[in-house]
Amino acid sequence: MSEHLTTPLIAESESGRHLIWKWLFLLPRLVFKLWFMSIFFFSLLTLYIPFRILLRKRSGYPKAFRLMRVWGSFLNYTLLVPLSVKMEGPLPPPPYVVCINHSSYLDIIHTFNILPDYFLFMGKYELLKWPLFNIFFKDMHIVVNRSSRMEAARSLQKAAAAIDAGVTVSIFPEGTIPRTAPRMKPFKDGAFKLAIDKQVPIVPITFRDNWRLFGDPQNLLSRGRPGIARAVVHASIPTKGLTDADLDNLRRQVFHVIESPLTER
Repeated sequence: MSEHLTTPLIAESESGRHLIWKWLFLLPRLVFKLWFMSIFFFSLLTLYIPFRILLRKRSGYPKAFRLMRVWGSFLNYTLLVPLSVKMEGPLPPPPYVVCINHSSYLDIIHTFNILPDYFLFMGKYELLKWPLFNIFFKDMHIVVNRSSRMEAARSLQKAAAAIDAGVTVSIFPEGTIPRTAPRMKPFKDGAFKLAIDKQVPIVPITFRDNWRLFGDPQNLLSRGRPGIARAVVHASIPTKGLTDADLDNLRRQVFHVIESPLTER
């Protein structure tokens, strides 16, 4: 066989081997993602009616929160992503504002296992389109439509009213999951203005591993594997006496605190 014929055959053989190795590498991700989504939605379907009943009235929200914590504990282990928490300081008495880096949909699940006090999440408007899961943001938690300045302002007003009622509010100050995770996007002002206006402390939380344990759910071949999800609950940062003039410094301080564990080896 001439050299001109053997060269394409060798290249085709090497390409085939590369494709096989690629799929052998990606197959565990696919299996894990399918396992994750099956457990998540089947368990939510099982609990849907109890959640629906509890969320009919505002008086049922704390009970729904406790059920969410039980559900979160179940998911931690059945999804093979158990949580390991390092506390760098005690949690202050509620209410307070929680600021968390956002790198995965695991962040929401794990937050319920970190914070024992009843709190409300501020989540993106698109969560209202999620089947089943949207009941939590239709009734109990707060959605933020960042494409509308007026609606975003209303969401902050709801968060302020919750704090006035003694309820903690949890916010992802990046506003979304960045494509560069774990590298964070610049923080938005809302969480820090809220904390300053209400003179309540900020509790920064860093999720160190969620970005690699469960990537984009719309891409079944994106990052995903079992593993321990490490979280750091940092010492609370007081805002007593701060004004809007201190907002930029406070935002930078919280960004640095949350980022520090992500820059460790």
